[in-house]
Amino acid sequence: MPHDQCRAASAPGNGGSVLANDTASDGERRRTTANGAGGATPRHTLGGMDRMDESREPLVRLADGTVKQVNPFSGTEVWTVPGRAHRPIPSPVADVRALGPDEARRRCAFCEERYLETTPESGRWIRSEAGWRYAEGLTLEEVLAAPAEFRRVPNLFEILSFDFWHLNYGFTGSPAARAHQAIYLGTDTGRKHVVDLARTKLRAMDVRERDLPSTLEELHADDPAILGSFFSGSHDVVIARRHYVPNANHTDQLASAGTLTRDEHAAFIRATISSAQALVTGNPHARYVSIFQNWLQAAGASFEHLHKQIVGIDTIGARTRAEFERLREDPLLYQRWGPDFARQHGLLIAENAYAVAFAGVGHRFPGVDIFTKVNGVPWELPPEVIQDWSDLLHACHAATGPLVPSNEEWHYQPHSMPGVVAPLRAVLKWRINTPAGFEGGTNVFINTLDPWAVAERVKGRLREVRASGVLGELTLG
Repeated sequence: MPHDQCRAASAPGNGGSVLANDTASDGERRRTTANGAGGATPRHTLGGMDRMDESREPLVRLADGTVKQVNPFSGTEVWTVPGRAHRPIPSPVADVRALGPDEARRRCAFCEERYLETTPESGRWIRSEAGWRYAEGLTLEEVLAAPAEFRRVPNLFEILSFDFWHLNYGFTGSPAARAHQAIYLGTDTGRKHVVDLARTKLRAMDVRERDLPSTLEELHADDPAILGSFFSGSHDVVIARRHYVPNANHTDQLASAGTLTRDEHAAFIRATISSAQALVTGNPHARYVSIFQNWLQAAGASFEHLHKQIVGIDTIGARTRAEFERLREDPLLYQRWGPDFARQHGLLIAENAYAVAFAGVGHRFPGVDIFTKVNGVPWELPPEVIQDWSDLLHACHAATGPLVPSNEEWHYQPHSMPGVVAPLRAVLKWRINTPAGFEGGTNVFINTLDPWAVAERVKGRLREVRASGVLGELTLG
């Protein structure tokens, strides 16, 4: 598979949370140097190189303890102000109570006993004694016959609709998607399912009850784009089976990315990458695929049920394009301002043979960056690279804990920009602070934990979690 090795980096010879103690320690408040030691030095820097704004240094601690950060890739400006970390963090689960009978399998529309509330399944990943198996092109009857560990379904309310692709680009769907549509609509139950979901979607769009379609023929005549979105859309959701951890008895025992087993998490990552590849293969007009995971309502999730989203877009944003152009000129940009900078400033959290995790600089929320040590389009990276990257991402989720709202954002080498060579990166952001009027008026974001505090907290939790034997091989920073 085509890939490029990054500049050499040093290779490595559930109930808790990084926010269990949600205030900064005295050591965190006093620290004034990059390695966390106390002292009189009021600031430390690494500046004057190739950032978005070279007039500002990416990481500075002032005499009063305020930490000013500028993200070296995006230019986002962030301050961590002493004392703000003392603000209380509310529980994200509002109705903590005992689970009712069978509620664990029926809690939300993504649960395994409510498959009729999601759009027609595009594909599924099934675990067997022989390993993981993928199945696609199923009828509704086949979907309902057994649950899947992970399943891909079109988003009922897409960011970019099927009409966007059809009217602007003439896109009508891939041959495989149209074939699946014919198979699915070939049964009475499949037709009824599609009409029922279309009525649900149109109600949400304020269509009057008397104007809703009652048959497939009416739907096709009145709003054929809905059929297109159900089978040929470019916004998919990859859904994990469990809403709660095995044997859960209370509503706050959620199944998060960190509660999956190492093998399950790797399968989840592979399913996500495979889904992104399928999207760009099926829609040649999609120049990039946005991949992300919103966990809990405070982070933008509609359901507290583990899922990732894959969204095809027809253009790459201006800021990201500018970042990639800088990368063309300096192929070591990510290495120098990512892992190298983290090592120099005591921000390294963990690493293994093909991936590295460190506290990020200049994120709007406290965050951990997880980089592969190999460059390439995600679906062209070797399996061992994906496994190691998954292991570190899984470890960081396990350290974070299931009750911390978070966003997992993927950044990677685009398939549509020849000459751009980049690692696969995830940013795991803890949504524990809320940007408000100050941020809107100044474009400066107040972050409650500085990068050293993030690194210390994650490493501390990883020591505890690693002792349980649920993580892959890693070396702590």
